[in-house]
Amino acid sequence: MAGKPDSLKPETLAANALGWIDPNTGAIVPPIHPSTTYLRDPDNSYGTHGRVYSRADNPTYDQVEALLNRLEGGQGALVFSSGMAAATALFMALKPGDHVVAPSVMYWSLRNWLIDFARPWGLDVEFVPSADMEALGRAVRPGKTALVWIESPSNPMWDVTDIQAASDIAHAAGARLAVDSTSASPVITRPLAFGADYVMHAGTKYLNGHSDVIAGALVTAAADDHWNRIKGVRKGLGAVLGPFESWLLLRGMRTLYPRVRTASANALDVARYFEGHPGVSEVLYPGLQSHPQHDIARRQMTDGFGGMLSIRMSGGVAAAVAVAAHTEVFTRATSLGGVESLIEHRASIEGADTPVPDDLLRLSVGIEDAEDLIRDLIQAIEKSRSAV
Repeated sequence: MAGKPDSLKPETLAANALGWIDPNTGAIVPPIHPSTTYLRDPDNSYGTHGRVYSRADNPTYDQVEALLNRLEGGQGALVFSSGMAAATALFMALKPGDHVVAPSVMYWSLRNWLIDFARPWGLDVEFVPSADMEALGRAVRPGKTALVWIESPSNPMWDVTDIQAASDIAHAAGARLAVDSTSASPVITRPLAFGADYVMHAGTKYLNGHSDVIAGALVTAAADDHWNRIKGVRKGLGAVLGPFESWLLLRGMRTLYPRVRTASANALDVARYFEGHPGVSEVLYPGLQSHPQHDIARRQMTDGFGGMLSIRMSGGVAAAVAVAAHTEVFTRATSLGGVESLIEHRASIEGADTPVPDDLLRLSVGIEDAEDLIRDLIQAIEKSRSAV
């Protein structure tokens, strides 16, 4: 297994965690290394073991980083203490005065961080509808733009950005392209293959898949000086993942492919059923032919279109809140990518400044039976009508 990884499919690599076997014990599950510090050599160097302190690295990171790097086709990977830590490390590796472009609608916590922290620190942050290549092309400034950040699909409207086109625009301006691929996962999209320089994952979501780990990750297309700056940010800020969390993340990734494929198939069934339903004004899901970027999605998304979709309720905000209140299989909770299905009135979470429509419900479709999920939403819609 470990001797011929190049001939193996990614689902095999994930299930077998790259075929790692403990050479000392024969264990097929990697151990956890809680040690924070490492033995120096007699000459006071670290030449024998190569490790100094767990704020820089830890043996428990090695296997999960190596696996994610292989799945994404990268030249280096880093795990972080959260998705936010991974994302912000990219921006903090830039310099004050650098211009960055980000989506108008994106993961809300990162958008707030860019406004409340990155701008005051000195980054010139510009928000554009990044699925619109003309708008993106107008926004980048040759020689000035350092980073273009996109999400595909974007949360929670699930717009799909043409990664290759965005890469061409960014590179023509001398900028790097980073892709938040959390909702797609490497099962569905490998952004580096479309020209991206970095791919970010909130590992809390699909990579782990069990709602029991907060984690983040970055993968790079080039192990260059800028990648070393990002490493320095992680080390300097201490934004490292704990050994046990690293172990859990690898445990979750071993079932990544069957989980994501099942969730994607379920989400497509749910989306198709409720498209045209009288209680639903719109279904937002890249797998539907009605989706405005469906052709792009078909080109750069494989093995399905993901487990995330949103539905907009015909009865407006009151109907949306009432439906979420009456689900019995879907759980009202904030997150996504777990084996269980979640439902959320997203505008309530994001607050008054959100660009998200107030009639929108975000669904994270899990791996339950699709008919049970559909029946649950049907009964919730019926009950909501009497509640509104």
